[in-house]
Amino acid sequence: MTFAQHVLQFTQTLQPNLQLPPGFDLLFPYNNPETRRVMMAFYEKYYKDSNPRIFIFGINPGRFGAGVTGVPFTDPIRLESECGIANDFAKKPELSSVFVYQFIQAYGGLELFYKNFYITSLSPLGFTKNGININYYDDKNLQKTVEPFIIQSIQMQQQFGTTRRVALCMGQGQNATYFQKINEQHRFFEQIIALPHPRWVTQYRQKSVAELVQVYVKQLVRAEEMAAEDSDKF
Repeated sequence: MTFAQHVLQFTQTLQPNLQLPPGFDLLFPYNNPETRRVMMAFYEKYYKDSNPRIFIFGINPGRFGAGVTGVPFTDPIRLESECGIANDFAKKPELSSVFVYQFIQAYGGLELFYKNFYITSLSPLGFTKNGININYYDDKNLQKTVEPFIIQSIQMQQQFGTTRRVALCMGQGQNATYFQKINEQHRFFEQIIALPHPRWVTQYRQKSVAELVQVYVKQLVRAEEMAAEDSDKF
């Protein structure tokens, strides 16, 4: 199977049967035919091979990015303007997506980036409460409920082909703390490199965007060097 086939098959297994605490709703775009179409176009374009990738983990999909397109950190605008995939979605921007495509371009462009890296999230399904995005760690009952799902999802995605030497984490606060905790228990990866979350960058560090883009590029290159030491996979 190609990496693309693994990803698309995995998303088909994400059934919305999680029993969430009262007041929370699941973001589940995968029943939408347009979402399925653009996901197939994206992954067939960039992942139609069996090469392993270094994993980058976000938090969970949001309403204006992967919660619509099915492609992590890729809103309908970037999906069309950067990836060349026309779509019928409302062209609403997601702040995280803007920064992600800035560092992808600085790294060397989409072809090179997606050849070497795979972006996902600790929880591949997102959550809302009263119509607002919620992170899995924002509520202790929610976190406890979805933890088995998170662990299983990481393990399943590792089978696509990756190095266990290193993974990157978007978010240096609660996302990184939680990822480190479950990584110590389950030994998914030898090392996790935590990076500023794109949303935090665009919302609170606009004057430092160029500098933080270079922070990302430096750590991407570092991760590649570490992965090269993993002779079993790279």
